[in-house]
Amino acid sequence: MFGRRSRRGAPQDKAEVPDIPMNWRRLFRYLSPYKPRLFVAVIALISSAILSLVFPGVIGNVVDSVLTPKNTQLLDQITVALLFVFFLRSVTSLIENYNLNYIGEKIVVDLRLQIYDHLQTLSLGFFSTRRVGELVSRLSSDVTVMRTALTSNINVLIEQTFIMIGAIIYMVILNARLTLFILVLAPIIIAFGAVFGIFLRRISTQIQDELAGATVVTEEVLQNIREVKSFVREPYEISRYQTAIGRAFDAAIRLLRIRSLFGPLIAFLGFGSLALILWFGGREVIDGHLTGGQLIGFLFYGITVAGALGSLVNLYTSVQEALGATKRVFQILDTKPDVNDSPNAKTLGRAQGQITFDNVSFSYDERQEVLHHINLDIAPGEIVALVGPSGAGKSTIFNLIPRFYDPMEGVIRVDGTDAKTVTQASLRQQIGIVPQETLLFGGTIRENIRYGKLEASATEIEEAAKAANAHDFIMELPDKYETIVGERGIRLSGGQRQRVAIARALLKDPRILLLDEATSSLDNESEHLVQDALAKLMQKRTTVIIAHRLSTIKVAHRIAVLDRGSIVELGTHDELMALNGLYAKLYSMQFREDLSLTGEN
Repeated sequence: MFGRRSRRGAPQDKAEVPDIPMNWRRLFRYLSPYKPRLFVAVIALISSAILSLVFPGVIGNVVDSVLTPKNTQLLDQITVALLFVFFLRSVTSLIENYNLNYIGEKIVVDLRLQIYDHLQTLSLGFFSTRRVGELVSRLSSDVTVMRTALTSNINVLIEQTFIMIGAIIYMVILNARLTLFILVLAPIIIAFGAVFGIFLRRISTQIQDELAGATVVTEEVLQNIREVKSFVREPYEISRYQTAIGRAFDAAIRLLRIRSLFGPLIAFLGFGSLALILWFGGREVIDGHLTGGQLIGFLFYGITVAGALGSLVNLYTSVQEALGATKRVFQILDTKPDVNDSPNAKTLGRAQGQITFDNVSFSYDERQEVLHHINLDIAPGEIVALVGPSGAGKSTIFNLIPRFYDPMEGVIRVDGTDAKTVTQASLRQQIGIVPQETLLFGGTIRENIRYGKLEASATEIEEAAKAANAHDFIMELPDKYETIVGERGIRLSGGQRQRVAIARALLKDPRILLLDEATSSLDNESEHLVQDALAKLMQKRTTVIIAHRLSTIKVAHRIAVLDRGSIVELGTHDELMALNGLYAKLYSMQFREDLSLTGEN
């Protein structure tokens, strides 16, 4: 064959991501649609926090007012009151938890939909430089981390802040000197948390990156499982996945070491503070500045403050970890498509099918130009075959016609209209593409054919399948049109997949057809059926073909010969053979075998 399509894509710089405060402001915007429910959750959360402060204060009163004077009646009253308080706290916690988790799940949906919608708007160049597994990782694990940052972390922040402030106020009322003694220790704990948070953020980002790498390996292997098995590369792929997971594990262990050191250190500082409170508070009781019950209550509030402070410090570290995921998600959302509709783009009506390349040049990057000053005028209904050695630019011409990329110089016109002045959707609606490597979705045959026209009736689908010579083999399958084709159509043969793809294109009924013809791998019967289906598909349509076989060359009205990004020869088969140039050389090298196989002279 003359060559396979170029796999090169347009490299893109990573989108610039705003600073951390801006990221968090953007993140909190996802809460805006749920302000009423968030308000209810916050009120319930604050109520729960206030109710949590009742118990430590009651303990002190029980010691001084109940146990010392042995007042059982007051003990009964306090017990009933506590039960009521605990019941109210359970109710407020239920309201808080349900609403916050509801908001969290909605935010996950919103984020995933926004990312997925944005991915659909990005140009082909974006996907040619990124791996599917990486994008899937951002849609799944990174979004989940962001959800935690917006719901669970907010819960901890509000609740523990109120508890800590309330406990400190009560402690100041009990004994200001002892409270001041405690507050001196707080900055030390906060400082340790800040230092650890910096390391945690870096390592957490690395873990997310390594997990994305492992997802990439999984995605690639599962999509190419046939090649893996045919080359007996199962051990190699297992080893590759183990290596990727091992890197993620190593990063996770580094994070674990920091967390393992951080937790006990904060616990030591917290319990050490309580020991100092007991030492200082005991002296206050001995000196008559506190009662024994007040000291016990004070210790409970001290434990409460220490617990709240520890939660806030842990929250800080969790927030640092979430920053990595937030940055990765916003990197995608901040990426702009290379190809955009102009502000005043109009809708392209039913096209006649004329395609004009006017001095078109293109490069995927700034280092090497792929097409050089291409001039080509294709008449409505004309069949033009593109031939040339590998890397000559055939696939690039294909990609420029539906505006998967835009030319760097020159103009591409459809029916005399600059393609850049019409909407991408209306342009592509006029174009049908049958690729060299036919890929189907994993659903049913009916769903794959209907993809060409979503509102198509069952009759239209069957008529398209008949025209594509697919109906007979479909009816022989156990579930007929409801047969599941499997991932990428793996349950169908190559010829069957191509005929389903042709039926899909027929159902779309495009005016322009882009065909990367490849039947060399098919048996004679399948090739005949596919060629017959293609002949029906090309009728009365402007067709541009990347030609691989003699049968395709024979049906073309003209042949454009490309070499190193330029059209070096253009004409009919006989005209090009008479030139005795590149086409004649390629023909004699690669098409003579076809002649011998078909018995033609």
